Amino acid sequence: MIEPVLTAPPPTGWDALRGVLSRWGLGRNRYRVKPGLYGLGSPGPDAPVLVTANYKLSFDAVRRAMAGRDLWLLVLDTVGINVWCAAGKGTFGTDELVIRVRSVGLGDKVRHRVLILPQLGAVGVAGFEVAKRTGFKVVYGPVRVEALPAFLDRGMKALPEMRRVAFPLSERLMLAPLEFLQALRYFAVFLGLAAVWTLGRGGSASDLASAAWPLLGSVVAGTVVVPGLLPWVPFRSFALKGWLVGLAWAGFVCWAKPAGLRMAGGQLLLLPAVSAFLALNFTGASTFTSQNGVNREIGLFARPMAASALAGAVLLILHGVRR
Repeated sequence: MIEPVLTAPPPTGWDALRGVLSRWGLGRNRYRVKPGLYGLGSPGPDAPVLVTANYKLSFDAVRRAMAGRDLWLLVLDTVGINVWCAAGKGTFGTDELVIRVRSVGLGDKVRHRVLILPQLGAVGVAGFEVAKRTGFKVVYGPVRVEALPAFLDRGMKALPEMRRVAFPLSERLMLAPLEFLQALRYFAVFLGLAAVWTLGRGGSASDLASAAWPLLGSVVAGTVVVPGLLPWVPFRSFALKGWLVGLAWAGFVCWAKPAGLRMAGGQLLLLPAVSAFLALNFTGASTFTSQNGVNREIGLFARPMAASALAGAVLLILHGVRR
């Protein structure tokens, strides 16, 4: 059975607010649109066919960039994940594209046989296989959605700058709020345990704050400082970048809060491990990482990070016991 053409309601202020909230992780997993074929404007049989993910921020970005134009928008079921991440995970892939082309009866709706895909989705799609199974040729559009109108006006010819991924500061920090809030959940668990330990031994709220702020700083180091300073922090490995930034923070903590060798050793072992672990979440904020590279980093550094964090925590507990 051929699926009907879908119609998307016009963007509203609520959409903008939900987009901001999703950046902070609120309702992120539900921020998606129905997969299928959408008609933007009044598309006819010669209108171009663009392909995107069903993550609503991706969907809205395309229709905002193409406002005032008539086109078909084929939305794949990526489980609400953006194009680049979905391509790496396999949900923005060859099979899903073929299934969607067939399910919407695209061959009966357009005379041409061209699908325009985001360049960052290329890793998940085998164009020759799509052509073999559907008769549609795959053409990769520009990296940035804002360049789509110029790309189409040039007869689907991309300028060199349209193929370049730059990752300026604003894009590197785009996921920082989400990662920071997710890390705060674990920090809240630590804070609860620390409160029971500190207050149960006759300590004060000031003692609790003194124990908490170094760890909170390492969370900020891993989720905000690392992506912000990414091009300038040495090493290609994200774990090492996070460890180096965390080490600098631990050094500052030891200088600002001198309390003996056991405390200093605990801070120097625990805080860099925490920031290194959190920094691994930003592997998508560079042009030199891949799924294999991510897996290799995890394999290399997971055990050392865990051992360092455990040893640091033990030293800090021993320091607290001996006080």
